[in-house]
Amino acid sequence: MKKYARSMLRLVLLSLFFIMVPGHGGEPEVTIRKSDRCPVCGMFVYKYPKWVAQIVFQDGTAYFYDGAKDMFKHYFDTAKYTPGKSPQAIKDIYVTDYYEVELIEARSAFYVIGSDVLGPMGHELLPFKDRESAQEFLQDHKGRSILRFQAVTPALIQSLDRRS
Repeated sequence: MKKYARSMLRLVLLSLFFIMVPGHGGEPEVTIRKSDRCPVCGMFVYKYPKWVAQIVFQDGTAYFYDGAKDMFKHYFDTAKYTPGKSPQAIKDIYVTDYYEVELIEARSAFYVIGSDVLGPMGHELLPFKDRESAQEFLQDHKGRSILRFQAVTPALIQSLDRRS
């Protein structure tokens, strides 16, 4: 319950200011504008601060998503969503930790799938910065499993869409 209260407080603050600070490491602040749209589904990202994900390319261009699922769709088919760019040109990838409501490095996150919690685009991967938080969420919300970034596949992403 303590984690839920902290989570709600952070969500309110983020909603008021539309500013997300990536996880530890001295990364610059990221401002989400009302005009920022997910390149995969077209939704306005600022409406879903608890679900925001981001890909930053080496040339400085950055894209926001309304959930990890759409971020992975872009990652797996980079040329479709950003013509002329490749996955090798990606500098950083962030997802929002579900409990802490802060941006964390996506490649080191733990993702719960198959839970009873739906994101803005339906069934979603729920990111957590540590295994303990992911395990707690999995048990509380009937999750199916915990995956690491490298274990997420295009087929898994498609299966989440078929469940929606």
